[in-house]
This record gives sequence, structure tokens and C-alpha cells, in this order.
Amino acid sequence: MNKTVLITGASSGLGSEFAKIFAEAEYNLVVVARSKDKLEMLQDQFPDSEIKLIVKDLSKPGSASEVAEEIDQAGIQIDVLINNAGFGLLGSFSTLSLQEQLEMMQLNMVTLAELTHLFLPGMIERNSGRILNVASTAAFQPGPMMAVYFATKAFVLSLSEALAEELAETNITVTALCPGPTKTNFGAVSSMDETKMFSQAMSAEQVAKQGVDGLLKGKRVVITGGKNKAGAVAAKLLPRSTVAKVVKSATK
Repeated sequence: MNKTVLITGASSGLGSEFAKIFAEAEYNLVVVARSKDKLEMLQDQFPDSEIKLIVKDLSKPGSASEVAEEIDQAGIQIDVLINNAGFGLLGSFSTLSLQEQLEMMQLNMVTLAELTHLFLPGMIERNSGRILNVASTAAFQPGPMMAVYFATKAFVLSLSEALAEELAETNITVTALCPGPTKTNFGAVSSMDETKMFSQAMSAEQVAKQGVDGLLKGKRVVITGGKNKAGAVAAKLLPRSTVAKVVKSATK
């Protein structure tokens, strides 16, 4: 019997690359995104795979429970959870839309935590499961001009590392994937495409492959790319005020 992976934000970017990897590995897929058309296009790419589509805006309160209920009603067991959905915004905290920033916090943090909390008990009962939470190298530092986004990713990294230790004596692993700038529609949504930060972005395919490889090996943190690893180390060593200045410059 094939295992099943649940992927949020599956309609494009990293999400669709994760779907491709797991479909080729003969997993059954449950894919969640706002766009029905894009999910159907994804389904058409893998006609031999069993794929359940869930059209849901995960930035809305209560959406995680609705997803879990639909999966439960379908009698589907989730063996791998990939919390990939998220977005960022570029601009000063005071001038960016408060509502959009609250939706970012809901999607990047609250929904991720809810889905993990909803599916983890079943994994614990079976003593088997893997969870991949998509964080970012933003998690290692403060982010002027993207203050809330960086803060949400720090939450994802901290939560993931804590859960990994809580579950250390089980057969359940939790991995935080921390990519740097990646060629997805994130750059367009966040208005980051033309910044220095995105000048050497990695491909979504590269990041997804490294993330899944780390997940299957049970790694707690996966930082993609040599420069990003060096940057994460530097962020820990330098004064945070200095790091904040560097990030502010890079977002211009």
C-alpha cells in the first residue's frame, strides 16, 4: 500500500516540485492550494498517481481544521506532512497592510502549527511519520523591510527544532527546510524579484530535492546552498544589529 503525503501550497513553486518528487516515488498525494485550476493542471501531469485535490485558502482561520476533516472523511492516512504554503511582503511594517500581515502570520505560522497538531497524534499512535516545515534562511536573523515575514520563519524554525527533540525517541522526524532566495512566484508576490537578495536565487527544483533528501534522512535543519549556509553561520556570529543592517541593504 502506497504512503500518502499532504502538501500545502502545492499549485506552484516548491509545492509543485514536492508533488513531482513524491509522485515519481509512487506516493499518493493530497494537495492543497487556493487555485482549483492549478491543482487540476498538477493532477493532469501525473495521471498514474492517486491525487486528492483540496481547494482551500489556508490564510483563513479554521481552514486547517476543514482540511483535516475532509481528509478524515475520505479515510486517508497522512504519512508525510509538508507545510509549504506561505508568502512574504516587502515594505516597512507601518505602511504595509495590517490585514495582509495578519494573513501572513495566519498562513506562515498558525495554519502550519494547526496542521502539525492535527496530524501528529496519528503519527504518534502509529509511531511513524515525517514532517517537513518550510522555513527560510530568514529564520536566522531580523529582517527590516520584511519584518513580519522574517519573524514568521523564525517561529517555524524554532517550532520545528523543538518538536524534533520532543519526538527524538520515536520514529517520527521533523525537518525545517531553510532555503535562501528561490526562483518561485514568491519573489513576484513579495516584490523581491528585483532586489539584490534575489540576484542569485536557486531553482525550486534544486531546493525541493535537497529538502526531500534531508527529510528522508531525518535531518532537523536543511539549509540549501553553500552561500546560504555561510550566511546562516554569519548571522549567528555577528551582532544582530549588524545583521539587520545587512538585510536592510539587501532588500533594496
